[in-house]
This record gives sequence, C-alpha cells and structure tokens, in this order.
Amino acid sequence: MAEHLDTGREAEDLAASYLIDKGYEIVARNYRYGHAEVDLIIRKGIFLVFVEVKSRKNVKFGMPEAAVSKLKVSLVKRAADFYVYKTNWHKQIRFDVISIVFRSDGFEIKHFEDAFY
Repeated sequence: MAEHLDTGREAEDLAASYLIDKGYEIVARNYRYGHAEVDLIIRKGIFLVFVEVKSRKNVKFGMPEAAVSKLKVSLVKRAADFYVYKTNWHKQIRFDVISIVFRSDGFEIKHFEDAFY
C-alpha cells in the first residue's frame, strides 16, 4: 500500500482510539456515498458526529486541519445528509475534525468540535 495511505489509516486508527477513550462509540468507518467519504461516524449521547481525520508528517506546508477544503466540507455534508436520511436520525448532528501530526517521538492529536456546518 502507498505510504500516504498507510499514514492515513494509522491516523484514522489513532483518532478512533482517542474518541473511544473520550466516551464516543464508533458507528462507521470510511462511510461512502457516491464520491463522498466520511472517515469516522461516531455517537455520544444525542450527537451523531461526522469526523474528518487529517494528518501530516511535518507542518512546513501547514497544519493538517487547514487542509479541509471547501470541496471536502461539501462532500462530507452530502454523505452526512444521506446517512441521516438512511438511518432516520432525528437528534443532533455535528461535524468535527481530528488533526494528527506525527513526530519523531510520537504524535500530537487535536480535536476540533463543530469544525464546520
């Protein structure tokens, strides 16, 4: 598998573990609707949360969270709309971003709640 795909998969695994430790339940991973994909769909209480995971091995070109483009936001929202419709979800939804920077001594993770709407 390509190195960037391995890094992305590792980041998603780290994000999932982080969120489980924070009391969230993983509902789906890599949920696809057409060309849209949501990295993680999680649940906690009345919230169904659609999570975009971004990672970088270095930050010389910017922080991972800055790489969430308008197109990506649009695609995640489209997939979320379909998921909500398909599952007949009637409670709150939220869009979060998990940012992971890999460092030589480990990694740094940041969770941005309500990152976009």
